[in-house]
Amino acid sequence: MRHCIYPGTFDPITYGHLDVLARAAKLFDRVTVAIAENAGKDPLFTAEQRLDMVRPNVAEYPNVSVTTFNGLLVEFCLEQRAEAIIRGLRALSDFEFEFNMALMNRHLEPRVETIFVMPNEQFSYTSSTLVKQVAKYGGNVSHFVPRNVAAALKRAFAPKAKAKR
Repeated sequence: MRHCIYPGTFDPITYGHLDVLARAAKLFDRVTVAIAENAGKDPLFTAEQRLDMVRPNVAEYPNVSVTTFNGLLVEFCLEQRAEAIIRGLRALSDFEFEFNMALMNRHLEPRVETIFVMPNEQFSYTSSTLVKQVAKYGGNVSHFVPRNVAAALKRAFAPKAKAKR
């Protein structure tokens, strides 16, 4: 059974992430979406909140599961008995970082392959960071993220009620 890991911060998950996931689900018997707990990116949402946002959006894929992980990705891959890592490449600007990461992972664990997948071109400019910036200023993010994620972003950036004096 061919198994791959689709790692990321997914803070939050976007339609671009889901497009890459759909492609991975066609290529592999099993796909594990692995949410990095401590990615050093100071996420807006906790790992548990990100899990809760991802799960309903992958329910249509019977061969996909979702979990969190900490530590080295290649060690997680070995623990999960996965042969590959799936990474999305939106644009040329992603390539250098992803290429270096793939080479390091190969150095650490040559048995785990990295496979790059390009999302549909309509998602090539979408990133979690940009989506959060748009949501922060009240912009409509419904074209970039699922409904439950848009609602979570709206709550996260809602003005805090002023304390009574």
